[in-house]
Amino acid sequence: MQDAVTINIDNSSKIVILSDLHMGNGGRNDEFRQNAELVKNILDNYYFNQKYSLLLNGDIEELYKFSLESISARWQDMFDLFLKFQENGFFLKTYGNHDAILFNNEKYPFSASLVESVKLKYGNETILVFHGHQVSTYLWKKYSFLNDAIVFILRYFAKPIGIKNFSVAYNSRKKYVIEKAIYEFSNRFKIISVIGHTHRPLFESLSKVDYLKFRIEALCRTYPELDEEERLSIKETIDELKSELCACISKSKRNGIRTSVYNEITIPSVFNSGCTIGKRGITALEIDSGVIKLVYWYDGKQSPRFKSERNNRPIVLESTDISRIVLNEDSLDYVFSRLHLLS
Repeated sequence: MQDAVTINIDNSSKIVILSDLHMGNGGRNDEFRQNAELVKNILDNYYFNQKYSLLLNGDIEELYKFSLESISARWQDMFDLFLKFQENGFFLKTYGNHDAILFNNEKYPFSASLVESVKLKYGNETILVFHGHQVSTYLWKKYSFLNDAIVFILRYFAKPIGIKNFSVAYNSRKKYVIEKAIYEFSNRFKIISVIGHTHRPLFESLSKVDYLKFRIEALCRTYPELDEEERLSIKETIDELKSELCACISKSKRNGIRTSVYNEITIPSVFNSGCTIGKRGITALEIDSGVIKLVYWYDGKQSPRFKSERNNRPIVLESTDISRIVLNEDSLDYVFSRLHLLS
């Protein structure tokens, strides 16, 4: 990551990070299509209006299955919207394995904004934003001559019959290997890494299973101090979280993957913004006023993937049926303090 673009940030900075849009040609095999209006609405009516800068973290165009010309023709309005964020500070785009062929392509409309990685310098601390596919040594070393074969297979054989991408996002074991490698790398250099690639949201190195366990434990600790009415509410929340936890663990067992990839003491060094092609909404990372947040957006047509608790009820975007939930948040100062003390 020696060529990373450096951006200095402070407690006045506002940045939204999205990953893995996989924009296609608007047809039935375009995975971005189902959430396109949701993405457009939150970018235009929330993040742009709130003066956020925009960082797209790889696999924005789906070039394994579609040509850039067909993507541009369908989503020119999205391209124009991305560029608007330069007015708020900056617009940058890292490349992933699905859009890496755009790097050094002078005809690409975002060529001036396209980089391998971004270093967000927060005082003496570093937040390194990169897609995450670089960890897959085999893919990275072989990519130059495998790419043409992958594109050919996906465009002319897999796409016509509706087969999804041959992606790490659909392979739980590969997710484990990639996340663990980035976790160890981040701890070694005492930095925060923000990735995409695996499509799995992570906050402070915690998967959904990890987070649910910690949340249940925290609620149990507060229970003795509450009055009877509050205890009933806490018990209901714990019961909901337990059911969700059991479902997550069962799914992990079916996929043959460990539910956690980290050490006994979790070091908060890895964050993942998830993706924008989820069937029940999209996730994003926000950095705002020295606080980092994992947020979840969904519209009225979607059933929320994450359950709401008393302290993070959905907030509805004005004049829409779009809702935003803050799944987790912490100050960057606190995160970096823990990172240095525990790694």
